[in-house]
Amino acid sequence: EGTGKVAQGLKVGVPRHTYHIQPPCRFLHPPFFFVTMVNIPKTRNTYCRKCKKHTPHKVSQYKTGKKTGKAQGDRRYEKKQKGFGGQTKPVFHKKAKTTKKIVLKLECTKCKAKRMKPIKRTKHFELGTDSKKGKNEYGSKYR
Repeated sequence: EGTGKVAQGLKVGVPRHTYHIQPPCRFLHPPFFFVTMVNIPKTRNTYCRKCKKHTPHKVSQYKTGKKTGKAQGDRRYEKKQKGFGGQTKPVFHKKAKTTKKIVLKLECTKCKAKRMKPIKRTKHFELGTDSKKGKNEYGSKYR
């Protein structure tokens, strides 16, 4: 009685090889999203939404601004922390990531319009510097 395709859990009319089989562990594959060094030129010819055409853009790395402490969550936290009672909210310790996604800030040289472009995760990021050919392996300190 339980020998049909429906009883075996297979879809009728769909060949068996079309199903995607998950790998046993995602850590067995090489991490393609980690690159040892990313070097990006300081200017890039790319599309500008304001000019509606490709123009040269100035490339810089986005950095988060200084926290003012005036956001609603910060004000609420400071009010809760006041007085006796020690630490009132949990402090996060289980940091999982070792890298951050690099975000490029592209500024159009014609109209000064700015936009952000996130790129892959990397530990070492350089902006428009020369490659390390001909330089000492240990840097300029050790000769």
